[in-house]
Amino acid sequence: MPHPPNRTHPAVSAWAALLQVHAKLVPELDAELRRATGLPLSWYDVLLELDGPQRLRMSDLGERVVLSRTRVSRLITEMESHGLVRRESNPDDGRSAFVSITENGRKRFREAAPHYLAGIDRRFGGRLDTGELDAVAAALRKVLDPVDLPAPVTPPN
Repeated sequence: MPHPPNRTHPAVSAWAALLQVHAKLVPELDAELRRATGLPLSWYDVLLELDGPQRLRMSDLGERVVLSRTRVSRLITEMESHGLVRRESNPDDGRSAFVSITENGRKRFREAAPHYLAGIDRRFGGRLDTGELDAVAAALRKVLDPVDLPAPVTPPN
């Protein structure tokens, strides 16, 4: 029986570092954004995806901001009550809905953007040089692209 991987295994070590960075920085960025703008990070992420002329199906929005269908629906209901987004039924599919940003949502997004970017620069980007940032981005995009993933390996018995 193979031994379980430990933190000296390169993939496990990288995975653990990714999870630790995410767990540490997301709450810090959320708190900073709330203090500066009153917007939770999850709302900012939704506005970021909706900023532009497009509207998105709720399911597509949920995939982009990595939220369950139930959670994205609750989030949109909260944001709708604050006048940041609008939900519209899909005339071609009664089971789905579209969501789009309102002018107020766009205004709040633009006001929050400098705080969001400054927080990322301070806590993440400012600790890595341009080459390291490029390498991290390229490596993570590679993981997201299923074409680049090797076929699963079945461990020997």
